[in-house]
Amino acid sequence: MSTDGAGAAARADIGVVGLAVMGRNLARNLARHGHVVALHNRTRARVGELVERYGDEGEFVAAEDAASFVAALKRPRRVVVMVKAGTGTDAAIEELLPHLEEGDIVVDGGNAHFEDTRRRERDLRERGLHFVGTGVSGGEEGALLGPSIMPGGSRESYDALGPILESIAVDVDGTPCCTYVGPDGAGHFVKMVHNGIEYADMQLIGEAYDLLRQGLGMEPSDLAKVFAEWNEGDLESFLIETTATVLAKVDAATGSPLVDVVVDQAEQKGTGRWTVQTALELGVPVTGIAEAVFARSLSGAADQRRAVRDAGSLPGPSGSLSPQEAEGFVDDVRSALYASKVVAYAQGFDMIAAGSEHYGWGIDKGAMATIWRGGCIIRARFLDRIREAYDRDPHLASLLLDDYFAGAVADAQDAWRRVVVAAVRLGVPAPGFSSALAYYDALRRDRLPAALLQGLRDFFGAHTYARVDREGIYHVLWSEDGSEVRQDAEAGSHNPH
Repeated sequence: MSTDGAGAAARADIGVVGLAVMGRNLARNLARHGHVVALHNRTRARVGELVERYGDEGEFVAAEDAASFVAALKRPRRVVVMVKAGTGTDAAIEELLPHLEEGDIVVDGGNAHFEDTRRRERDLRERGLHFVGTGVSGGEEGALLGPSIMPGGSRESYDALGPILESIAVDVDGTPCCTYVGPDGAGHFVKMVHNGIEYADMQLIGEAYDLLRQGLGMEPSDLAKVFAEWNEGDLESFLIETTATVLAKVDAATGSPLVDVVVDQAEQKGTGRWTVQTALELGVPVTGIAEAVFARSLSGAADQRRAVRDAGSLPGPSGSLSPQEAEGFVDDVRSALYASKVVAYAQGFDMIAAGSEHYGWGIDKGAMATIWRGGCIIRARFLDRIREAYDRDPHLASLLLDDYFAGAVADAQDAWRRVVVAAVRLGVPAPGFSSALAYYDALRRDRLPAALLQGLRDFFGAHTYARVDREGIYHVLWSEDGSEVRQDAEAGSHNPH
């Protein structure tokens, strides 16, 4: 059912601006759940197409322009902007602003950078408006059938908007995968980290596939069965299930496995890179996400890779797996994949904690695990375990310290180490597995070689150091008599110790 917005009474519960695939599917989802949905798009034809094709799914109000679109909305007006992130979002907001009034709510459901969201939230707050940066995960299908939704902004805006968003989010065990995340940019920050974890997860799956194919000579059809079997256990997840589906796909044109005819260059839209850049600024080691981003960059360096191959001057090993190693290799890779995934998620939640503390957002990490259990790309069985871990200890210093995850990684670590060694011997790049293991080993060490690094920094840059045996900040007079001086404010500068 549809009506024209021109001169219509304000009766729409919510409006959607931007009717490309994600916006269109989100509008349909809203209408299917009984909400009257106003529609506006820069290209008017898309409004008509949606109404014509899907008008029987619910009630839509087709608006001619921004003024009639806003006029069709009940107060407080709730507007969801689903346009390309960046200047497109700013343009959509500017078009709406003259028609909005104090207390109205603008929702950005795109993949915006959280700093842009913070700016927009601040600017609109000064005009008396609410701006809700909202992560929406699940792709086209999730937008239609039930995504995971991560809204930020003011608590007041969530009181008015939350019930509608919760009604269209996917439901897991009676709980909608939508909750209030925190002020200003918190929602888009969490979505950014979600996407970073997604990068790491996909990289690890790719490495598992590569190791089994190169190490055991398994064909994609056989590997599809392996991943399908893994999806029946602790590794159960959307990405593992999807991997089995993709590996089983045969190309109709050639009869070859689809994975063998796809160009081996992984693209990226920027959210993984944003995660790594922000992690560097916050001082959080998200090594798994970083390696995944760099691996995509290397895959995309087609000319450089071709030049190296053509030159043939970078030899690799000729090693192979022994019969004994080969016999248990599938199980070893499964264990290494699980342990590495745990590390990747642990690092992601560490970053959420660091961002929450830095910006004063008060993000509930357990609640984030809860809303990621369905709808989103990284939905997985062990997110229930993560939620339980934070239920037991909301201030858990690392997921790796939770009894369940500590035990799971301990049980996997011998296989994990065998796989990393095998990867080196085979010449199969496994930066995700390797970096996850290095992180695990660094985290559990009593002392790290950073002590030497700090000594070097003091030598060439007088950067000082702390001691393990007494308070204070110190420096060695390397170019003088080699004596140590205390340099912190309490003791004054250059007082001989």
